[in-house]
Amino acid sequence: MTEAFAKQIETEARQAMTELVAAAKLKKGDVLVVGCSSSEMVGGHIGKDSSLEAARALYAGAAPVLAEKGVWLAAQCCEHLNRAIILEREAAEKYGWEEVCVVPRPHAGGSWATTCWKNFKDPVAVEEIRANAGMDIGGTLIGMHLKRVAVPVRLSLNKIGEANILCAYTRPKLIGGERARYTEED
Repeated sequence: MTEAFAKQIETEARQAMTELVAAAKLKKGDVLVVGCSSSEMVGGHIGKDSSLEAARALYAGAAPVLAEKGVWLAAQCCEHLNRAIILEREAAEKYGWEEVCVVPRPHAGGSWATTCWKNFKDPVAVEEIRANAGMDIGGTLIGMHLKRVAVPVRLSLNKIGEANILCAYTRPKLIGGERARYTEED
């Protein structure tokens, strides 16, 4: 991977994450899950062309945006680890998510989860979470880790590197039928 392509991924990741955080109105302590196929980012086939360089560029662009807002980054592993999540121990403890014993590697967990594991202060793996928002880079299927009502978000860009991206934020369920009010102003 060229240095220019790595810089492109970093720039696109920063832009996409900035837009998603704003659209989702995330606040300190919220969790944003990112599933990423580094293979797809570099133009390969998911699960076949893992790239630590691409994952590092994504992290360099995305992580500072979340850190600035105090939003926890959760990295989804690949199917070989049953799409487990890597996140900071502090976040797992805050939300009561039970730790499991595994350390991701590029071909068992993926380059993205491996990169996050190596960059987090005190990483742990958990089997499942309920995130406030998410970004799927390259068709990694993050929906299982979002809260129940996901709202699609369209960004100004639809790719990071060569990988398609899909984003969502979540909202509380609307309940109560025709007499219900959903805001104080109703």
